[in-house]
Amino acid sequence: MRLVLQLVARLLLIVALCLGAATVWATFDAYRSVDRATAASAQRVAQALQALYWRELLLRSSRAREHLLPVPDWRTLETMKLISPGVCVEFQPAAAFEKPLCGQSEGLGKLPPRWFAAIVPTFLGSHAEAIRPVSPRAASAGTVVATPDGAAAVSLAWEYVLNVIDVALLMAAAIALLASLAIAHALAPARAIVTALQRMARGQYRSKLPRFRSMELAMIGSAVGELGGRLEEATEQRAALTRRLIEIRDDERRALARELHDEFGQNLSAILAFANMIETASSKNKDDGIAQDARMISQATHHLMVSLRDALKRLRNPLPEELGLEASLVNLVDSWRAQSAARPTIQLDLRGDLTDISGPAATTAYRVAQECLTNALRHGAAREISLRIERRAGDDDALLIRVEDDGGGDAERVAQSAGFGLTGIRERVTAAGGSLSILPARGGLSVAATIPLAA
Repeated sequence: MRLVLQLVARLLLIVALCLGAATVWATFDAYRSVDRATAASAQRVAQALQALYWRELLLRSSRAREHLLPVPDWRTLETMKLISPGVCVEFQPAAAFEKPLCGQSEGLGKLPPRWFAAIVPTFLGSHAEAIRPVSPRAASAGTVVATPDGAAAVSLAWEYVLNVIDVALLMAAAIALLASLAIAHALAPARAIVTALQRMARGQYRSKLPRFRSMELAMIGSAVGELGGRLEEATEQRAALTRRLIEIRDDERRALARELHDEFGQNLSAILAFANMIETASSKNKDDGIAQDARMISQATHHLMVSLRDALKRLRNPLPEELGLEASLVNLVDSWRAQSAARPTIQLDLRGDLTDISGPAATTAYRVAQECLTNALRHGAAREISLRIERRAGDDDALLIRVEDDGGGDAERVAQSAGFGLTGIRERVTAAGGSLSILPARGGLSVAATIPLAA
């Protein structure tokens, strides 16, 4: 899962938790606001009745004080205005059959669902009535008792919760959107870092990164740049060392070829001459046994000389240094075709301009083709072998060599083989800055090498 999505998911979870907490707080505050409204209603009505009490006391002093209220009638429209919705107020001592004076409760918010109406009173408890004396200095003036309506309180709480949730949802959506954009913008440089690492994996170690504003990303970018520089230096050192080892090995191969030709070849020629002389002398003396032995020695010597010539061809300087890459590849394929008619079919496919390819790149390409053809012909039961050489032009100038056969074989086992042939071409391709892969093909193996030419 992408980091941006993970952070956004966590942000949405936090927003959801905050929204839930805000809902709980809004429910509690709205439910308890009824208690505050009840106390305020009782206080306002008590103050109004206090003023009425003292006025009646001054104007009608001849009347008994216990009859001052609620006469004249305190149940007026002005008193109704002092009572909050969902609250009922009564004067005590109350007259006979007197009903409480209640504020407007019809249409007070939306009807809450049953589960809300059942849960809220259970967890938040019931409401208490508020009692206020009409006059603190005259206890006989009576008291005002305000009682909240439980159903109205739940309706008010539900209405308040709905309003709060609407606003909270809009704020949560806005916060989530803006925070997501901010997170995506903050993590956008990570894509440049990943791209640089991917280029490093392909061998492009010098990947210049932009300057990051974030200190953490700047530290990561600096570390990636240092890593790329060290990898490039290590790769250059390894390639230089490998090239030097290959040069030393080629010198040894040439020296060995000279010694084989001068020493072993001359001795084989001498053995062949002696065998011919023995065969001729034995024929004259009619000694068929010795003549037969001499002929067998001659045949064995001829076989050794053929093997020696084949070894000398492989040990000598490759033909690309003399004929060029294209001509040397054609000569290589023709030489294999001419050795035996029973050999499998070899198809040579040359693509692109190969005329100006020379030096180590041409030598490496020839050695790869030579080794792959040798392995396919000697170690497999291939009936058809395909050798394709392609030059990929453009900014990424490179030479592609692919050898496929239908002779079976286990690609994984061959790739892990420590044979001298595959090890040698791996070293050559690595020294040239290229890559080598061994994969299964249709009915056999596919060996592909990429050799850069732009260097």
